Amino acid sequence: MKETINIADATLAVNTIRILAAEGVEKANSGHPGLPMGMADCAFVLWTQFLRFNPEDPDWPNRDRFILSAGHGSMLIYVMLHLAGYGVSIEELKRFRQLGSKTPGHPEYGITPGVETTTGPLGQGFSNGVGMALAAKIRKARFGKDFPLDHHIFAIVSDGDLMEGVSAEAASIAGHLGLGNLIYLYDDNRITIEGKTDLAFSEDVQKRFDAYGWHTIRIDGHDHAEIAAALQAGIDEEERPTLILAKTHIGFGSPNKQDTAEVHGAPLGQDELNATKKALGWPPEPDFFVPDAVRRLFSDRNLELKSVYSEWCSRFETWRKENPEASERLRVLTEKIIPGDLEETLIQVLPDKPAATRGIGGKVLNQAVKSVPSIYGGSADLSPSTKTDIVGSASISRKDFSGRNLHFGIREHAMGSILNGMALYGGFIPYGSTFMVFADYMRPPIRLSAIMKAQVIYVFTHDSIFVGEDGPTHQPVEQMAALRAIPELTLFRPADGLETAMAWAYALRKQDGPTVLCLTRQNVPVLQRAPGFDPKTIQKGGYVLRKESGKNLDVVLAATGSEVSIAVEASEILAGDGKSARVVSLPSLEAFRDQDETYMQSVIPQDVPVVVVEAGIAQGWHALTRAPLLFLGMDGFGVSGPYKILAEKYGFTGESVAAKTRTWLESL
Repeated sequence: MKETINIADATLAVNTIRILAAEGVEKANSGHPGLPMGMADCAFVLWTQFLRFNPEDPDWPNRDRFILSAGHGSMLIYVMLHLAGYGVSIEELKRFRQLGSKTPGHPEYGITPGVETTTGPLGQGFSNGVGMALAAKIRKARFGKDFPLDHHIFAIVSDGDLMEGVSAEAASIAGHLGLGNLIYLYDDNRITIEGKTDLAFSEDVQKRFDAYGWHTIRIDGHDHAEIAAALQAGIDEEERPTLILAKTHIGFGSPNKQDTAEVHGAPLGQDELNATKKALGWPPEPDFFVPDAVRRLFSDRNLELKSVYSEWCSRFETWRKENPEASERLRVLTEKIIPGDLEETLIQVLPDKPAATRGIGGKVLNQAVKSVPSIYGGSADLSPSTKTDIVGSASISRKDFSGRNLHFGIREHAMGSILNGMALYGGFIPYGSTFMVFADYMRPPIRLSAIMKAQVIYVFTHDSIFVGEDGPTHQPVEQMAALRAIPELTLFRPADGLETAMAWAYALRKQDGPTVLCLTRQNVPVLQRAPGFDPKTIQKGGYVLRKESGKNLDVVLAATGSEVSIAVEASEILAGDGKSARVVSLPSLEAFRDQDETYMQSVIPQDVPVVVVEAGIAQGWHALTRAPLLFLGMDGFGVSGPYKILAEKYGFTGESVAAKTRTWLESL
């Protein structure tokens, strides 16, 4: 913390933030001026007295992370980044919400330097921050008390963030784990889009967070001394996360729109912007004006932070030289280095008899963690079923962050969002697991990890109606299609142990986006492949498992997961009828479509009828080929019953697939 800035300069700087934000929204004729104007005081105090950063090294490991969870107020972070010396120019502020700008409508990771995560869907940034704070605790525990890592995770959150259920889940975990490196400023302005918050929100937020185990402080969000004292108290509190409830005025300074819903999500209008400038003692011209005194203030802060940065670099270099082995382990961890022989190593643990791919996946995971130290993860209270415990490693708790097993409780939504935060923190390959039907609870963070190209691995077991007796509430039928519909997401549904090992290897190597692994509850047979088969071919997403018996190819039987062995049985029956069928395993449609046209046509010729067998809905499959296609799957929900009985009922047997294929081919 630095000395308090004199009142005149502080007032000038805060009004600069307000006016720049309002002008950016006005020029775009789109956006949310209310939050930036209301939270300008809090942001100013945080950035000029507490937040540690280096615009010349935005990825500095010991930087404090700042998250604008209330991403609709994005002009606030863009203005702060501009004033702080990041690569956000005045011209970029003028290009707010325009195509190709560094100032998109909501903050986007990877587009704007200094933006730590993509926010806007409320509650997600809040929960990402919990993941980042957890990651920092783990990193510190892994390398010991002398390791130079002592930063904090700060965020600005809104009423909307706290109304969304995901923030409740994440706040509960943060309090349970005692994440004292987490400090959130709550913009308690009592206004949402529809009007005053008391239309739908009357709880005592402070008492709620007290109950979660947080350290809470109530302040006037426009009083710089109170803001600074609260932030310092949050930093000093090492055993609990801190929520600072800052009472603010949305649209502060606007004579006619302050404290109204009208200022939340629409430009002030030129007349009101002019009136606001007058009320704040701001010159009417020019627009996007930054006084020299404000430039100097932020420049002085940067000079202070450069010495902080240099001092840390010196400490880190000393640590590195004194701990060469640990330094090398840190490099492997942070660079997420994957051994070149990973695939060969994973194959060593595969069973030679039928087994559920969830169980095989657990063995593969535990083999992988031996050589990939970046892997951390857990489940939403389901590891005995998903088989995702890291055997021999401790469970992470508020007293011990040295383990690799995470327990998210029954909180799938927060689990996904926390995994995103860990991935964005850097050096982690996080995974989370639950039953596949509950992927629906996690869709928002899965979608965001795809948007951000974050390496997160989602392990979804119990992947079809063959869950059996638990019935339709637990039997996924539409989830695979829904997940495949997300761009940049790769889904693997392996058919046996070899495919499971290759799917895990693919997910560990894919650093530019998330991967979903869909695994069975029931046993599947070990598939027979041709001599000399290269297991890495599986990572192409599709391959010929069994070649046709005759010279003329009559039909391609394509299947995924547990249905591949059914397709093999059907091909043998068809061969007895004189029909030549090729069996293709398609563990990943996304990976298959990434291959060149020559390879894809070598697997599935475009002039041969195709029968697809998958225990899910047909959505997305008809783009596989230009030839006639028959889909044998589900067109409704399942029912409760033993899985073998369900296979008979819904036609997932070799005999049924062969019969339906034969009839269909005769009709063409």
